[in-house]
Amino acid sequence: MKRSIFVFFLSLLFLILLPNQSNAASSHSKMILDGQELVLPADVKVSIINNYMMVPLRVVAENLNFQVDWNQKAHIAKIEQNSKAMFLTVGKKEAKVDDKLVLLDTAPQNINKSVVVPIRFVSEQMGLSVNWDNKNKVIYLTSPQQNPDPSEGPETEGDSEESLARVNQINYLNHQLIVSIDGKATPKVSTLANPNRIVVDLPNTTFGTLTQPLDSEMAGKLDVSGQSDVSDVRYSLFGTDPDLVRIVVELNNDIPVQYHKEIIGDQLIIDLSGTGSDSQPPVSADEEKRKIVVIDAGHGGSDPGTTSISNKHEKDFNLALALKVQELLLKEPKIEVIMTRDSDVYPTRTERVQLANTLNANAFISIHGNSVLESPQATGTETHYYQRSSSKQLAEAIHKRLVKAMGLKDRGVKNTSLQVIRETKMAAVLLEVGFLSNASDEKAMMSDTVQYKAAQAIVDGIKEYLNIE
Repeated sequence: MKRSIFVFFLSLLFLILLPNQSNAASSHSKMILDGQELVLPADVKVSIINNYMMVPLRVVAENLNFQVDWNQKAHIAKIEQNSKAMFLTVGKKEAKVDDKLVLLDTAPQNINKSVVVPIRFVSEQMGLSVNWDNKNKVIYLTSPQQNPDPSEGPETEGDSEESLARVNQINYLNHQLIVSIDGKATPKVSTLANPNRIVVDLPNTTFGTLTQPLDSEMAGKLDVSGQSDVSDVRYSLFGTDPDLVRIVVELNNDIPVQYHKEIIGDQLIIDLSGTGSDSQPPVSADEEKRKIVVIDAGHGGSDPGTTSISNKHEKDFNLALALKVQELLLKEPKIEVIMTRDSDVYPTRTERVQLANTLNANAFISIHGNSVLESPQATGTETHYYQRSSSKQLAEAIHKRLVKAMGLKDRGVKNTSLQVIRETKMAAVLLEVGFLSNASDEKAMMSDTVQYKAAQAIVDGIKEYLNIE
């Protein structure tokens, strides 16, 4: 009980002190299409929302020559080029592209009476390649049949902007350095002593839409406070002729560096889990028996989430199911359950992540409902994890039971980059229990009986992962 009170006040403290992550910064960035600068209206700005480039919908229509139809009543934009069509809905992360559902990293928004959409997503879905020059604040768009040189001056072999790979994100989580790269890069990894360091060089690579800050010298550092195994993670544009990005990870101990390098899709992963001592603090025998599980009811408060076919809010379904999971977990003597919210309030995604990381939880489960109003036939249950094998193991343990409990279509276990499962340090999953936009799914999801079955499935999956009888 004392711990629950502590967590409640900790959550309040997060709400008061932490900045709002959804604030948008704007700039008069340039856009270049196939080597030609697009002349944007004086009042048009490129917005950066949750580290993603957003442009007004009219730019897509007037400057990229896509056909755009705007449904004011439904707040849905239809964007077409030739035979390709996509549907984007303001405030929703689900898009429909050629009759397929696609999950966005950030939703279209309405800012100052102007609808803004993620330029990278829209452009790439329409066949354009997108690059971002962070130093000069220029967006380069390239048609598939073109191969322009966006740099000034004559092109020399191997040094055009188009030939460069681009680092878009650098993270250090769960003893892993994770670098997201656009383009082909051949990493060179070396180690140094006194102090022990691992050096990652990326030749013929520059910074793209980097989500971490860069100073005037094109260098920066990650915040690694709370990471027991490393003292510093720094990065810089180490060379410009040719371009080279260098990342240095400085360790906290004198044990020789051990690492495993792996490239998965567009991500370079340097796993240091074999280096250093256990990152978990010592605990008493009693504490060791109790595993901490964080249950996250998605959205809440000012953020209703998506909308059901009968106009119910996703946040209410998420909380109802989360409270039933809590009820069942409270009966488990070897599990201590912590809620990110147990009422209609809105902790930000960053606050949810920080709460789980601060508690050094063993598992994090985020509960959500899907919705694509323009595709009411979409149905089923899907489970998301991000990269870590522990997260995949937890996802699979819960998913197989949740699909059976819900009786809906099995949409599979998916590796997806979502903040609450990407930035948490423990095994973490996000459950899309069903489609609130589907009448049959909604009926099941809103049933108390089915919710208890789903809650029991989630608890049983957690117990399997934690190896609790």
